[in-house]
Amino acid sequence: MATTMRQMKSCGIIVMRTEPQLSFLLMQKPNSYDLPKGHIEAGEDEWSCALRELHEETGIEASTLHLDEEFRFTDTYQTRYKRFGGKKVNKTVVIFLAWLKQEVNVKVSEHSSFAWVEWNPPHAIQKKIIDPLLQQLEGYLLEKGFKIIM
Repeated sequence: MATTMRQMKSCGIIVMRTEPQLSFLLMQKPNSYDLPKGHIEAGEDEWSCALRELHEETGIEASTLHLDEEFRFTDTYQTRYKRFGGKKVNKTVVIFLAWLKQEVNVKVSEHSSFAWVEWNPPHAIQKKIIDPLLQQLEGYLLEKGFKIIM
């Protein structure tokens, strides 16, 4: 009998700002970058999870953001989880887009640091999740008429 693979879902937000230049927020780990994201909890919808994780990992409040209701990046891949004895799981990552309405102080909790990365596509930061997300975002912004200045 085949056992069904465990399903996991993480939700997060790519935060963009326009000042001092168009840039996006990445969380830094010692050897990699990540987005503020995390696992969905019982009773949460995707947006609630994404906003909770953003606040937990950066201190950024939902009230300081303009949430873009149209952009949604999704990727599903298999990965292994230590907490499940190294078993493979199907992980789905959902990333939303939000724009800062005002300057914020980022308060790092789970990462070593953070960086505002200048928007200058094409980006080559991390092959899994971040690069495909930024590629989709670039297309979305162009479609919306955002002028990307090179």
